[in-house]
Amino acid sequence: MSETPSNSSKEPESAPGGDPEPRSPREATAEQDIQDAVPQPRAVSTRKEEPARTTAPARAGGAGQTRPAPHRTPPTHTGRRPLEPLPANWQQWQSPQHDPPAWIGEIGSVEPARISVAALWCVAVTGLLSGLLLGDGLGLNLLIVTVPAALAAYFAARDAGRRLRPWTLVWAVGGVALLSVPALRDAGWPTFLAVTSALALGSLALHGCRTWLGVLLGPFGLLGSLGTGVFWGLRGVRERAEGSRGRWAPVLRTAAVALVLLIVFGALFASADAAFADLLGGLAPDVSVADGPWRTLLFVLGLVGALAAAHTAAAPLRWDRITVRPGAPRGRVEWALPLIVLNLLFAVFIGVQLTVLFGGYDKVLSETDLTYSEYATQGFWQLLGATLLTLLVIGLARRWAPRDGARDRMLVSAVLGVLCVLTLVVVASALRRMDLYVDAYGLTRLRVSVAAMELWLGLVIVLIMAAGAFGGRWLPRAVAVSGAAGVLIFGLLSPDALVAERNVERYGASDKIDINYFQQLSADAVPALDTLPEPLRSCALEGIERELGDSDEPWYATSWSESKARDILDERPIEPRWEECSAMILLND
Repeated sequence: MSETPSNSSKEPESAPGGDPEPRSPREATAEQDIQDAVPQPRAVSTRKEEPARTTAPARAGGAGQTRPAPHRTPPTHTGRRPLEPLPANWQQWQSPQHDPPAWIGEIGSVEPARISVAALWCVAVTGLLSGLLLGDGLGLNLLIVTVPAALAAYFAARDAGRRLRPWTLVWAVGGVALLSVPALRDAGWPTFLAVTSALALGSLALHGCRTWLGVLLGPFGLLGSLGTGVFWGLRGVRERAEGSRGRWAPVLRTAAVALVLLIVFGALFASADAAFADLLGGLAPDVSVADGPWRTLLFVLGLVGALAAAHTAAAPLRWDRITVRPGAPRGRVEWALPLIVLNLLFAVFIGVQLTVLFGGYDKVLSETDLTYSEYATQGFWQLLGATLLTLLVIGLARRWAPRDGARDRMLVSAVLGVLCVLTLVVVASALRRMDLYVDAYGLTRLRVSVAAMELWLGLVIVLIMAAGAFGGRWLPRAVAVSGAAGVLIFGLLSPDALVAERNVERYGASDKIDINYFQQLSADAVPALDTLPEPLRSCALEGIERELGDSDEPWYATSWSESKARDILDERPIEPRWEECSAMILLND
C-alpha cells in the first residue's frame, strides 16, 4: 500500500509567488458544486478577460509539478435569493410619508422631572383610600379621596415651577364644591352631573386654559395622561428605590410595628367596651374577602387617576397654543341681510306671543284645534331648539363678520345685539309654556331638567351680549363657570325635592296627585312627602322607605338627605295599606 501525503506532520511548502497550496480533487469538486448552486451577481469589469489557465493536479512526490490555478473562497450559502437592483422609478410605488400635524408638537410640554417623594406618598394614599372607601357608594368619600390626589398634583406642579393663578383657584374650588353634591343629596342624575363637572373643572385647573378650544378640550386632557402618568410614576419609584435601598427597611419595619399595635390594642379595647366597639365598627370600612377583586380594581384606579393628575400638573397640554384662523370676512350686504331677515322673523313670532298673552289662550286653542297640554309641550321643545340654533348662528356670524373698520364693528354689534335680545324673549316664552304645562299636569324630573337648561341658555346669551359690549376674552371661562354654577345649584336644590314640593302644593289646590310617580323618587323628596295626609303619605313613601331599608351603607357613603329621611321615617313609621295604595295608583292611571 502506498502512503498518503495528507498524514504528513510537516506543513507543505507554499507555491512560489504566495499562492495557496493545491487542494484535492474531491474538495475542489464539492466547493465547485456549492458555487454553482448559488446564483452569483454579474460584475462588470473594464479589463480584458484573460483566458483561464487549467492545470492538472500535482501528484504527490512528483518532480515536474506545475503551478495550480488561484483559489477563490466560495461564498457562504444562506438559502435566500440575492437582492436584485431596484428599478429607477421605485419611489413612485412607495406610500407617501405623512408628518404629524403641527399642532401636536405645539401643545406638548417638556418631559417633567421625576416625581417627588411627597407626590408619591399622596398617590399611594389616594389609591389606598379609593380601595377602602369607594366600594360602598358615593358620598363624603369622594371628598376624602380627592384631598390626597389634589395634594399630589400640587406637589408635582410646584416641582415643575408652576405658580398658582386666580383662575386655577376658581376651577379647583368649583370642583370641590361640586363634589359636595353627592355628600348632601341622594338623587342619581344630579350626582352624575356634579361628579362629571367636577372632573372637568379639575382638568381645567391642571391645564390652565382660557380660549374656546382650551375650555372645550381641556376637560379631556386628563385622559391623555393616564398611560404616561403611570410610566412616569414607575420610573420615579425605580430611580428612588435604587438610590435609597438602605432606607426602605426601617420604614417598612416601623409601619409593620404600628399596624400590629393598632390591631392588638384595638381588638382589646373593642372587646372591653361596647360603645368603643360600635364607634370603631362605624369608622372602619367593612372589607371582606369577597370584595377583594372589586377593592383591588378601585385601588388601581385610584393610583392611575392620582398619577395622571400629578403628571398633568407637571407637564400639561397647552391647548391654548392651537390657533384657529378667522373666517374670510364677507361683504356687509352678504353678511347682514340673512341676519336681518331672521330678526324680522323673531319679531313677528314675539308679536304673536304677546297677542296670545293679552288675548288669552282659549282663542288660540280654538283656532289651532290643539289641547292645552299639546300647545304648551310642543311649543317648549321647539323654542328650546330655536335657542340652541340661535347660539350656533351667532357663533358662525361672528366668524365671517366684516372687519374693515368702526362701521363694520357697529353693524355687527347692532345686528347680533338685536338677535340676542329677541332670543331672550323666546327663552322667556318657552319657560312660560313650561310653567303652564306644569300647572296643568304637574312637575317631573324631565321638566325640571329642561327648564334648567333653558335658563342656562338664556344666561349664556346675556354673557354674549356683555362680551359684545365690553370685549370677549373672558367669555369662554365665564361660560364654563356659569355651567358649573348651574350644575351646582341644580344638585343642591335637587330636582326630586322640587318635584315633591310642587306636586304637594298642586294637590292642596286641585286634589290631583300621582302617587305612583312619587315612589320612584329619591330620599330628597321625603321631607315634602311627609306633609301629605294619611293614607297618601304612607303610599307615597312606600317605595322610598323600601329603598332605604334595603341599603346598609357606612357613614362615608351616606348622604345628608338619606340620614334625614331615615330620621323622619323612624319618628313616623309608614303604614301602607295595599288595597288603598293600589286603588290610588289605578285611579291616577
